[in-house]
Amino acid sequence: MTEPRTIAVYTDYKSPYAFLAKDPTYALERDFPVRLEILPYILDIPSYLGSATVDAFGQVLDENRNAHQWRRVRYSYMDCRRQARKVGLTIRGTQKIWDSSLAAAGMLFAKRNGPAVFRRYHDAVFARFWRRELDIEQPEVIAAVLTEMGADGNAFPAWAPDGIAEVAAISRAAEAIGVFGVTTFVLDGEIFWGREHIPDLRAMLAS
Repeated sequence: MTEPRTIAVYTDYKSPYAFLAKDPTYALERDFPVRLEILPYILDIPSYLGSATVDAFGQVLDENRNAHQWRRVRYSYMDCRRQARKVGLTIRGTQKIWDSSLAAAGMLFAKRNGPAVFRRYHDAVFARFWRRELDIEQPEVIAAVLTEMGADGNAFPAWAPDGIAEVAAISRAAEAIGVFGVTTFVLDGEIFWGREHIPDLRAMLAS
């Protein structure tokens, strides 16, 4: 039998657009003879959207963001919440720009424990983070999620530095082929950025 085609999928837990793309991405593997290779790509958000920290009431505590960047950020969250309501997801704006490298290392750790563990971890981290229920910068928190999802979370903290280094290497390799954001799909060497291109991928696979 012909081997299934592989679609590389680059994602980042701190991107609400990546959260919205998660389930439609799964559907590609359900509907077509393809294998999804889901990989981390860590966004450097301050480099293009600036940075800010807000309190639980939305009051800005500190910022490094111009007026144009604020308009983009506010629109992005408004748009993501609008799209999330259509599919029953919760997206709450974050109070700071998080470092998602540790959670991405957890992704790689989960993958090593099999596809079922990975899928449970991937779903849980996205959903809990965007409900503001998960501190993705704490090794013990990520370890607890891994344990809950069926992996040996106790082994994660010691492995985490190696995992973070692997995440950085994957991100740099992705940039070398042209990746700059999430969610990015790579099929047959062709790059597609954003979930709005999933119909294009489906058309390619159907042909």
